[in-house]
Amino acid sequence: MLPAPLALSRAAFFTLLFTACLFGANHVAARLAFNHGLDVATAVLVRSFVTAAVVGGIVWLQGVPLRITPRQRGFLLLISALVAVQSLCLYAAVVRLPVALALLTFNTYPLWTALFAWLLYRHRPERAVLLAMPVLLFGLALALDALGAASGLGAAGQWSRIGAGVAFAMTAAAVFGAALVFTQHEAAGVDGRLRTTITMALVGLLALVVVPLQGGLHLPQAAAGWWGLAGLTLCYGTAFTIMFTLLPRLGVVGSSPIMNVEPVAALVLAWALLGQAIAPVQVAGALIVVGTVMALGLRKR
Repeated sequence: MLPAPLALSRAAFFTLLFTACLFGANHVAARLAFNHGLDVATAVLVRSFVTAAVVGGIVWLQGVPLRITPRQRGFLLLISALVAVQSLCLYAAVVRLPVALALLTFNTYPLWTALFAWLLYRHRPERAVLLAMPVLLFGLALALDALGAASGLGAAGQWSRIGAGVAFAMTAAAVFGAALVFTQHEAAGVDGRLRTTITMALVGLLALVVVPLQGGLHLPQAAAGWWGLAGLTLCYGTAFTIMFTLLPRLGVVGSSPIMNVEPVAALVLAWALLGQAIAPVQVAGALIVVGTVMALGLRKR
């Protein structure tokens, strides 16, 4: 991932903050839809194809060059497969966990990115990343109430309740970390708008393959579920469109640490709209995770 500039204009700052909130709202809307009959594969299929269509229209209107080398084409297929797995696993985690906890677990992806960069390209992790690892994991343990103290269930009872969701979220983090490494080293030369269009279209096609394996499309069974499906599609597509059209004009390059407030936005929205609440100690853990990830993003390189 490319480092973001430390100095942002006010417009860029608030646009980034709004984009992070949109990504958080996407997952809250997804949980609403899942609660009313929508399934994970159908959500990924609809969201991906709509986003691919919107960003693809931008590619066409802006005359983005369609140049891709054979090597880049192969790695885009691999990256798309990884993003498809990440999307399915993260939504599967959202089904099983409070939205904020699913996103916090997923936010361990910088550690996976460092690991895969070392394993695949022999890039040794920076000292800051190594120092951040125990802090990030400590914050995550608090947020997940790993010992079951806040829930009163004890460690065994707590993990029987959250274990599957945490496993899905951690898998999503791992494969997303690998996708970021391959993107940086093998597909960085492809325009971001074109790369997103291709990736989202391929993710949608992969979801289309998965749908028949689970008995076909499972659409919402109530009006609230349809609102959730519309919301997750609108929020996700809008956030991606902003990332690749407006933010570059505001001088924002690559990703920004501000985007890591997504779990906090999801925590507030899930409390307000879904009635999901977590204990104060879990909120403290959430802030440790978000603060650590933001500190990693803000470090000088």
